[in-house]
Amino acid sequence: MVCGGFACSKNALCALNVVYMLVGLLLIGVAAWGKGLGLVSSIHIIGGVIAVGVFLLLIAVAGLVGAVNHHQVLLFFYMIILGLVFIFQFGISCSCLAINRSKQTDVINASWWVMSNKTRDELERSFDCCGLFNLTTLYQQDFAFCTAICKSRSSTCQMCGEKFLKHSDEALKILGGVGLFFSFTEILGVWLAMRFRNQKDPRANPSAFL
Repeated sequence: MVCGGFACSKNALCALNVVYMLVGLLLIGVAAWGKGLGLVSSIHIIGGVIAVGVFLLLIAVAGLVGAVNHHQVLLFFYMIILGLVFIFQFGISCSCLAINRSKQTDVINASWWVMSNKTRDELERSFDCCGLFNLTTLYQQDFAFCTAICKSRSSTCQMCGEKFLKHSDEALKILGGVGLFFSFTEILGVWLAMRFRNQKDPRANPSAFL
């Protein structure tokens, strides 16, 4: 049977939705990893990525069921929602890639100074660093009360701001790159679902294909 046949379209749509499920899980996992750091969670776009990942996962499951059963109504809503997911995912992915280190620094710096001393102390011990950025005399105050292990090994410790920036930069680049790349495959998903939906199931009328 040629690739344009019913069975080929069905298998291609099923395979594509399995990929969407994996991408949705990847986006949720990386965003949760980035959100695990309190300062990174201040970048609200991370929450948007998690929402897109959840919607993509759910719509992929619906598309898989629709493809297996050749369900006309389910495939119709699948096309509509997948198109909306593409728009949101494309926009959020571009936003992730557009956030430069200067913007990240401003967000991290603003979040750091509204944290409680206990939270700062936990972050310093968790990341084995002291203070945020060595830009003001406030760094000396942070270092004086720092309880990170690095302080017992040396008179200086790596600044937490550097580690936070590396962490957030990696998370945003992965989310932006993966989201942007796979957002274009969602156009293929809409087209394939529309094509498959209009095809006739040979099992419904076997005599027509004899």
